[in-house]
Amino acid sequence: MTGRLDFMPDIPPEEEAAWLPSARLAPRQWLRENLFLNWWNGVLTVVFGVLLLYLGFRVMRFVFVTAEWEIVRRNLTNFMVGRFPREDLWRVWCSTFALLLFGTMAAGAWHATGAERAAEAGLDHSTPSWSDRLKRFWPVIMLVIVLLTLTRSIGPLLVVIGAVAIAVAGRLLGPHLPAFLRCRAWLVLLIGVDLWLELLGAGVVHWLLSLVGLGSWGVGWDQWGGLHLTLFVTVTGIVLALPIGLLAALARRSTLPALRTLSIGYIEFIRGVPLITLLLMGQFMLGFFFPKSIFGIEISPPSDVTRALIAITLFTGAYVAEIVRGGLQAVDRGQAEAALAVGLSTAKVMRFIVLPQALRAVIPAMVGQFISLFKDTSLLTVIGVLDLLNVSEVANAQGAFLGRGLASVTLPFAGLIYWVGSYTMSRESRRLEHKLGVGER
Repeated sequence: MTGRLDFMPDIPPEEEAAWLPSARLAPRQWLRENLFLNWWNGVLTVVFGVLLLYLGFRVMRFVFVTAEWEIVRRNLTNFMVGRFPREDLWRVWCSTFALLLFGTMAAGAWHATGAERAAEAGLDHSTPSWSDRLKRFWPVIMLVIVLLTLTRSIGPLLVVIGAVAIAVAGRLLGPHLPAFLRCRAWLVLLIGVDLWLELLGAGVVHWLLSLVGLGSWGVGWDQWGGLHLTLFVTVTGIVLALPIGLLAALARRSTLPALRTLSIGYIEFIRGVPLITLLLMGQFMLGFFFPKSIFGIEISPPSDVTRALIAITLFTGAYVAEIVRGGLQAVDRGQAEAALAVGLSTAKVMRFIVLPQALRAVIPAMVGQFISLFKDTSLLTVIGVLDLLNVSEVANAQGAFLGRGLASVTLPFAGLIYWVGSYTMSRESRRLEHKLGVGER
């Protein structure tokens, strides 16, 4: 016997898989090995099983029997848009449709470009099915269903159907955009964001017109509220804080003493002050730093929402800077030195070698900070901004519900919305980590 297996016939993979023992256990075996492996494991399973059943019973009883959802039903519009003028609600729907259309078109263009590049490189590129996409966002779908059950008319249902149709159309149109736009999908998304702001009356054109005194068309964000305002502050804070934090992290590692000192001072000062303090400082002190006029044009003082956005952006930017700095330190110096040795400039080394690895390594911490930002928007209540949490307090102060102790209904409803947003961001973070192989390669 030579010890060689060349004489063995080739076995098709499907037949070989059929011969191997299955790794899946029968339900009874799974229960025994995971829940009743020994006597104390069984006791813990029974005790915690009873507790979970009791808690589930209490929650179901609260949701379907004892809770008075009338306060939420009457104030559902307030929860969604706050004090947004009711005669201008069409702006919310039209702007949302525009953003959804351009956003899904950008997503389709990104996916098509990625598929083309993968095909050119000879790599496999799988296309997720529509059912997979629905599974990704099941918490959002669940929240939409809950909101629809609380409505009294068919209007919101028609809006949701229209939004789904627009999203599907945009996703299908994205891959068929001109090559110039497919390669620059970010431009499509940027157009959608600006169109969203213009329809609401808070875009660049509206701002320029207000500067020269040509009237205020639309509804400025100082009149926004509810979930609409919460999402706006969250997304704007993330978009503005990310580049600020990135630049601050690079400046902190700079060899220039002035840049390094300014960065350290900014980061350490902001991190040493609670966010609520920065919000209050923004309300009472930020106005002193804005000029009353520029080139003879009078400038109105920033609104409460603008001041809160500045405070939240500076606060989040400082924490993002420290997160990015940790990622930069995790990259081996030898890679940068080798790139410099072959003639790459410092900027190219940072852009193509160091930053991609650093940002990839800190995705969990970065998304965790953004989730914290989303929940920290509830602090806007303290400065009188009618955000999602503040609406729940205002609803309980209405004459029809005053003194009835219905905070036990409005607060869980607001908490459900915060949980859906946070959990969706967490799921997308894990999906991105798996796609980039964080912790795997």
